[in-house]
Amino acid sequence: MTRTARPTGRALQVAGAGAAVLLALSGCSSSDDSSSAASGSSASSSDELSGTVTVFAAASLKESFTALGEEFEKAHPGTKVTFSFGGSDSLAAGITGGAPADVFASASPKTMKIVTDAGDASGTPATFVRNQLEIATLPGNPDTISSLKDLTGPGLKVVLCDKEVPCGAAAQKALDARGLTLTPVSYEQDVKSALTKVELKEADAAVVYKTDVHAAGDKVEGVEFPESADAINDYPIVQLKNTGNAAAAKAFIALVRSAQGQKVLTGAGFLKP
Repeated sequence: MTRTARPTGRALQVAGAGAAVLLALSGCSSSDDSSSAASGSSASSSDELSGTVTVFAAASLKESFTALGEEFEKAHPGTKVTFSFGGSDSLAAGITGGAPADVFASASPKTMKIVTDAGDASGTPATFVRNQLEIATLPGNPDTISSLKDLTGPGLKVVLCDKEVPCGAAAQKALDARGLTLTPVSYEQDVKSALTKVELKEADAAVVYKTDVHAAGDKVEGVEFPESADAINDYPIVQLKNTGNAAAAKAFIALVRSAQGQKVLTGAGFLKP
């Protein structure tokens, strides 16, 4: 009769340890798999944006933001970006007054502060571009304007943005730096309105942003002036507190601040922050 050898205590200990290791490895593998699955699911859901993103943006951002909005919609099928462009002060007043919006992009920290002081921003605004002033004249510059001082000449019809609007405040800062006094034929509520006066030949010149001269093409001619270097505006952007689409709002801001977004903005004449 053959007798079966019984395992020794040492053998039982080794076998038990091996089983424990196998169970531990199995547990880790299961845990890692579930973590990976959860991570993948989270990443997948974060990519599945939908719905409308409403962006309130300074008028000078119209061309570049419209282009970025189209890129955003292509990258995220099922989303739609709607814009409200205008003077930053008017947009800020609308936001604090309860106008529904998801993102605010202002042409100055001063107008952004109206929104943050009212507690209507979510997080801290980030500067994403800067902009510099330029004189827009009629095509061919028939009045031979070559400096900011030339705008004070008699008989010249000059348009400025309202002093409460960032482009108007910057223009006034440049004028004050030179001790110049300028009485425009009109103050406009946003930079596009000021530029349009020149495009329609209702004014001989306007102090606007370089980006607006760039966007106008051959409808106007741009004249640089050194004082503009002392009146450069920072443009901050922020998600709004009462957004109805936080995920898409964050994604749009991320696009604006990305290398891709910066390429579009600098191509339009904006300066890097």
